[in-house]
Amino acid sequence: MFNPIGWTKPEIAQAHCDIPCGIYDPVSAKMAAQTVQKMVLRIQALEPADPSDAAARQDYVNKIARYVTVKDEQAEVCKRELAILWADYGWPNPPADFDLHGTFNAALKLAGQCKQNVDMAKCEELVATCDRIATVFWGTKGETYSDPHSAARYGS
Repeated sequence: MFNPIGWTKPEIAQAHCDIPCGIYDPVSAKMAAQTVQKMVLRIQALEPADPSDAAARQDYVNKIARYVTVKDEQAEVCKRELAILWADYGWPNPPADFDLHGTFNAALKLAGQCKQNVDMAKCEELVATCDRIATVFWGTKGETYSDPHSAARYGS
């Protein structure tokens, strides 16, 4: 298509920040991990429906489908947010006892395992790994990490 200014129409970009903008916060990965954890909690707490009650069966099937869909989507969000943080943040002076690549690789694998299974222990490990990453991330900025609203955000 001819453009009188001589520019072509820009395409839509799909990226967080390849410029880079320098705005990062591991809490987005942690919130996704907590959502995965909460969906596993709800799946595990869901009582199977009485087979003779069609409405209850449909309600059960609907709930389980929604919980699994959200669990899987949020595990993928967690993976994406972690991958962006791992690849795009410069990681100046991480502590010597922090295996940057090993920790991120393990976190990405945990998020994948959370998609594949309904395993609360893996969810708890993923959330804890996100916290460890956040602790190191904020430490590279001279800040102390805390997430005082974590329990309230997760809820009961």
